[in-house]
Amino acid sequence: MTENCSMVHVEVLMQSVQLVIYVPTFVFGLVLNTLALVVFCVLRKWNESTIYMTNLALMDLLLLLLLPFKMHAVNNQWNPSMKLFCSFLESMYFVGMYGSIYTITCIAMDRYVAIQHPMRAKEFRSPKAAIIICVVIWFLALGATSPVYSFHNDKEEKFRCFHGFSDAGWKPALIGCVEVFGFLLPAAVVVVCSIKSIRTLKQSQGQSVKSRAGERILYSSVCAFLVPFTPYHLGVFLQFLVRRESITACQSKTSIALFVQIAMCLANVTCCLDALCYYFIVKEVRCSKDTIRRSISKRTTSTSEV
Repeated sequence: MTENCSMVHVEVLMQSVQLVIYVPTFVFGLVLNTLALVVFCVLRKWNESTIYMTNLALMDLLLLLLLPFKMHAVNNQWNPSMKLFCSFLESMYFVGMYGSIYTITCIAMDRYVAIQHPMRAKEFRSPKAAIIICVVIWFLALGATSPVYSFHNDKEEKFRCFHGFSDAGWKPALIGCVEVFGFLLPAAVVVVCSIKSIRTLKQSQGQSVKSRAGERILYSSVCAFLVPFTPYHLGVFLQFLVRRESITACQSKTSIALFVQIAMCLANVTCCLDALCYYFIVKEVRCSKDTIRRSISKRTTSTSEV
């Protein structure tokens, strides 16, 4: 009975839906992330926040540069000779995705330390430490995505890149690690750290422009994390149940297949949502510069009066 469950109409529908989502995501994401990198380089204020945001922009650009290949794979099958190249693209795609997840997690933790423990923050926070953490994220993401190279069957002739992973890609241990360490644990850290930090900022009397900008950074980072990645990882879990034959009803399998593919498309929208974080970081940096200028100006004035 299950063998006759056709997904053809889902594939036909998604050929149009994916292009409708991918094209504007690619255009706007490329512009916003490139602009963010340019602005950060112009500001030249390399503190912990701008370093993490620069790393996030690089992760987003990696994702965006792979979207044309995903768009091509929507309507085209690839030759077997392209399998290794396809696996490399898929690996880099997951590096960008989970690198973004852990960078946002580090931003939330960095903000938490700075806000909740301002006196001890200098012991844990520094531009050098932020750079080291970003490098570690890249290496961990590259190592964690190495199993992707076994996700396509060797017996396949023509295949669709970014689609149709073999049973090697749906092993319980692998999916468990993806769900727990790739999403649930980082999500818990982001939500808890952000809630505590926002509560502290709201309780502080006479909020400054800088503290309001910090609060908005936290809101935007939570949004950039939960909105695209929650549906995606829910879809991965549901598809895992289908592959394990825990879900066998044809209508359910069809609905899950459609949900998974739409969720995968929306996961790429994080490349645009992260622009909110960039905006508030730049605003915070400018507020800091204005505060320093005013302080210098007052000191100069008081010195001249004496």
